[in-house]
Amino acid sequence: MERYKARTVRHPAERSAERSPQRVPAPVRRLPRPRLTGLGGGLFACAAMFLIGGLDWLLFDASLFVYGLFFLPVAAATALWVRPADLITAPISAPIAFAAGVWPVSGGSGGFAGEVMGLVSALSLHAGWLYAGTLVAALIAVVRKAVLIGRRRMPRRVA
Repeated sequence: MERYKARTVRHPAERSAERSPQRVPAPVRRLPRPRLTGLGGGLFACAAMFLIGGLDWLLFDASLFVYGLFFLPVAAATALWVRPADLITAPISAPIAFAAGVWPVSGGSGGFAGEVMGLVSALSLHAGWLYAGTLVAALIAVVRKAVLIGRRRMPRRVA
């Protein structure tokens, strides 16, 4: 007799709510979120700074102020776009990218020795931009790592 037991009729929305948890739509992102490896982040920064150095040489008559000003967002973008596992590479690749891209705007002349002297002079005279960009990349990497550690520990606190 239990075969003919009355069943309760449920609305289809109630049945689907029982099967799967509510999904919250992901927030809309404004900036692209590529995940670069450590090597990819370094190559991105070097290529971007070399391109900026060349454009600076063509458009702004090799202004190291303009070059340094553009170095800050490149360092920040590198630190934002690198994978969480490779966060330590962002502050390391920033000064390398600065040095790789400063060659077109260094102003060296007179053969190989003159080019090297111009490069060394540009790096030493504009070390403030180099330190500032490296600091920006390091701060972003540290904050991102702290957020990742905080997210990992949050479920442990609840439990």
